[in-house]
Amino acid sequence: MRIRLAHAASIPALAAVLITAPSASALTGHHGTQPVITHVKTAAKFDFSAGDQPENINVNPDGSLTVSMLGVFANKPPKLVRITPSGQRTTLASGHLGDMITGNVRGNDGTVYYNVDSDDTSRNGVWKLPPHGHPQRLAALPDGLPNGLAIDAAGRTLYVADSHKAKVWAVSVSGGPAKVWLSGPALAAAPDASLPLGVNGLRFHKGAVWVSNYSKGKLLRIPVTANGHADRIRTVAENVPNLDDFSFLNNHSDIVLGAQNDPTDHIIVIRPNGTTQTALTAEDGLASPTTTAVSGNRVYIADAGFEAPHDSKLQRGTLNLRALAGHPRHH
Repeated sequence: MRIRLAHAASIPALAAVLITAPSASALTGHHGTQPVITHVKTAAKFDFSAGDQPENINVNPDGSLTVSMLGVFANKPPKLVRITPSGQRTTLASGHLGDMITGNVRGNDGTVYYNVDSDDTSRNGVWKLPPHGHPQRLAALPDGLPNGLAIDAAGRTLYVADSHKAKVWAVSVSGGPAKVWLSGPALAAAPDASLPLGVNGLRFHKGAVWVSNYSKGKLLRIPVTANGHADRIRTVAENVPNLDDFSFLNNHSDIVLGAQNDPTDHIIVIRPNGTTQTALTAEDGLASPTTTAVSGNRVYIADAGFEAPHDSKLQRGTLNLRALAGHPRHH
């Protein structure tokens, strides 16, 4: 996520599904390399002025998407929505004016967990939406900025990135108070950052918590020990400014597809050895990309459209798995 505004209701705008021609640069590749994402299309178009600024995406087993909408940048309440492959849109949960819904993740039983950033201490924290149930707060968090959210492989522990407090919180899905799992300088914003966001995106992958540091431009991997504690932090990649949220090629691969928010406006590939490759740019229609989500050979991109003309949307592209298996030089 880009920034927390001063906390500032409307009828949800419907998402129109659009099919557009593949972008030229995605087909020809960037910097002369073989393209890793092709056939980029607009999958859903949103109304920024109605509060539809997508922040986080998760792909459900039925192919639908759960999308967090920030709302606050248009002075509208945030929303958590479900979008079917045909484009039908359903609001799962709504927030209060001035709040933001940031990270969301799905549990093994279909429960949707999501972060609410609020100046109201009765709402700030991690929420859950059980199947056929109603939203309820699972754990309170002190004033900060709950951002990226992930769940461990066992489906028992949630990890929350706090972009203002330089912390990762651990929350049990069974309830109870949030606990500081990790804190320290590696998670803090750069001292001279114009946008003071530290730890931002967060994923649980192959026994480790992976996080991005937005203002320091780093991707970090923190193994989880047998007793659930944080092990030594390893820097996977650096010099990747404005790195927001990200996803992995699949559950077995350490190849990362990261979203570099504006003004960079890139989708990048980060390989386990730290090399990076630009996959998409603003020429491909990127407009303040906040995250990616992968399903098979398909990648989804959330464009929040923070900058005018506020082109908020979801994009969909096809992954070139053969190109991703290669090892291009660092860019």
